[in-house]
Amino acid sequence: MPVFPLPAVSAFGRRTLGLAALSLLALTSAHAQEATERTQVIAVQASTAEWSDPLEALGTLRADESVTLSATVTETVAELNFDDGQRVAEGELLIRLDDSAEQAELRAAQALRREREHAVRRAQQLQDRNVGIRADVEDAQAQLAQVDAQIDGIQSLLADHRLRAPFDGTVGQRNLSVGALVTPGTELVTLDKLDHMKLDFTVPATVLDMLAPGLSLSATTPSYPTRTFRGEVTSIGTRIDPVSRSVSVRARLPNPERTLRPGMLMVVTLERNPRQTLMVPESVLVPSGERQYVMRIDRDADNRIQRHPVEIGKRRVGSVEILDGLAPGDWVVSHGMNKVRDGDHVDILALDDGSREISEILKAARDGEDG
Repeated sequence: MPVFPLPAVSAFGRRTLGLAALSLLALTSAHAQEATERTQVIAVQASTAEWSDPLEALGTLRADESVTLSATVTETVAELNFDDGQRVAEGELLIRLDDSAEQAELRAAQALRREREHAVRRAQQLQDRNVGIRADVEDAQAQLAQVDAQIDGIQSLLADHRLRAPFDGTVGQRNLSVGALVTPGTELVTLDKLDHMKLDFTVPATVLDMLAPGLSLSATTPSYPTRTFRGEVTSIGTRIDPVSRSVSVRARLPNPERTLRPGMLMVVTLERNPRQTLMVPESVLVPSGERQYVMRIDRDADNRIQRHPVEIGKRRVGSVEILDGLAPGDWVVSHGMNKVRDGDHVDILALDDGSREISEILKAARDGEDG
């Protein structure tokens, strides 16, 4: 059989074939790399949490107990036993008015009582020896009782000269001095019980069926913009305002640090219909028409993405309630959703639990790769 020699290939042809082979190899490698690379995403876990339907209102703080002590007699101030903002105990003497005249009357009445006691004893002894009559004993006893009543009146008048704290509390600013003349009705000092505060506010009568004593609430005030105070409803008004169609509500806020003050304006958030519910960050939702979806991560199928429909409930800032479509513990994509499709397999860069910023998570991931 004749042998036909292969045609000779020029140097230029060999160069062209080499470049083509290299291009094919590069293209094949690129496709292989593309097939093996997986998108990195950050995930969040669906979890149950306390949830409620918030209702906001404006309220005003009042002291748990509050009183303004006033003078009931005309007299000069003899003694002041408190400083501005001092905490005092129930029964503690705060102000004493000059009572020298009343003290003199009391001493005279007490001396007269001792004399009347002796008279009663003498009359009783005479009657016991049958040399006195019963009428003399009764007259002496009546005169003694009259003196006792006089002493009681003087002691009551002396009590009006002493102003004591009716309950544990904090006194206000002192605006009088020793020697000042006061008259009945003169306001001397305020006393407030501040370890708990009353919070009064109004809400529309249309939500009356959702109100009940014990309902939780939170409150904020511009005086402490970074703090949230929590309390609960203690009572609901018995009447509806015919003009505003609102009902008054009173709540109680613990105030152990005594930072809250009577008269403060508070922004109240009532936590209606409290419940345990499933929640996820609002940013994981993928809207499509009137429906909502999430990119669920099936960890049992090598982190395969499922575009999963969900039914949502109430929303709050940054979070949304999930009524159906997810279970507690399910993972969904929170960052990188625009890079994945239904059926893709992904690598989970981190699980975002809300304790760190995304920039910190990404930096930690880069540092881990570098290491």
